[in-house]
Amino acid sequence: MRKRILVTGGAGFIGSHLCTRLVDEGSDVICVDNFFTGSKENVKPLLDKHNFELIRHDVTKELLLEVDQIYNLACPASPVHYQYNPVKTIKTSVMGAINMLGLAKRVKARILQASTSEVYGNPVVHPQPEEYWGNVNPIGIRSCYDEGKRVAETLFFDYYRQNGVDIKVIRIFNTYGPNMSAEDGRVVSNFIVQALKGDDITVYGDGTQTRSFCYVDDLVEGMIRMMNSRKGFTGPVNLGNPGEFTMLELAEKVIKLTGSNSKIEHKPLPQDDPAQRKPEIALAKKELGWEPMIELDKGLEKTIDYFRVKVALQ
Repeated sequence: MRKRILVTGGAGFIGSHLCTRLVDEGSDVICVDNFFTGSKENVKPLLDKHNFELIRHDVTKELLLEVDQIYNLACPASPVHYQYNPVKTIKTSVMGAINMLGLAKRVKARILQASTSEVYGNPVVHPQPEEYWGNVNPIGIRSCYDEGKRVAETLFFDYYRQNGVDIKVIRIFNTYGPNMSAEDGRVVSNFIVQALKGDDITVYGDGTQTRSFCYVDDLVEGMIRMMNSRKGFTGPVNLGNPGEFTMLELAEKVIKLTGSNSKIEHKPLPQDDPAQRKPEIALAKKELGWEPMIELDKGLEKTIDYFRVKVALQ
């Protein structure tokens, strides 16, 4: 039987790719977004599909629908956006989780929470396994996002234990690809846009801090596998690419792949910026048979092609 699937934050960067994949697979997809950071442009190719529906709605308000599965992605995910209105950010994570869990409980839907590697904070364990509880500043400028996502995970597991809600929790590590916003302040989009414009590439600190970068198609595959994994397997599960690169290495790759003459400019490191970030993905391999397949250079080329068009239109 065809599944009826709700994707909150479905017009965002990751959400739009997830919606496209689910529509292509033949599911009935309801995309909910308040367009704070999401864009209609991201889901424009889906608007004339008979099995796609777009609703403007804020998840901090109750939503009454009949669905089989819920992917809860609604929340600003880049520091520029989540620090713009930190109170709104934490309300989206916490009240959004409560409302979506309430919906899942009422209609007996399976619900997946898109959590984040930020729950690990500035980790003192490397790489980060799911058992690690994290090292998070509860009162810093990133706390609205980090702690909001941590509370959302708490809510998911309490609804599971108390009410028997069928939950799945994933922790998403740095993801990149087409449909990223040029203004979101994330490192991949920042570097690519700066390189394409011939501007200096901004590296914060000395550039030795590391990140792992997962191409969005790989992530979406992991999300769908987790949603459809065996009942009772709740996670959390890390989804990310364990390949680790310094910011300087990434900047040099982007300069090379864009053919840019950009120079690297160093600026002070932002508050609470993690020094290292790398997922341990043994659990995803074991339970989901999942690991990333797209190498960084190939993924960057696809992302550069997307932004080349965007920059040319500016």
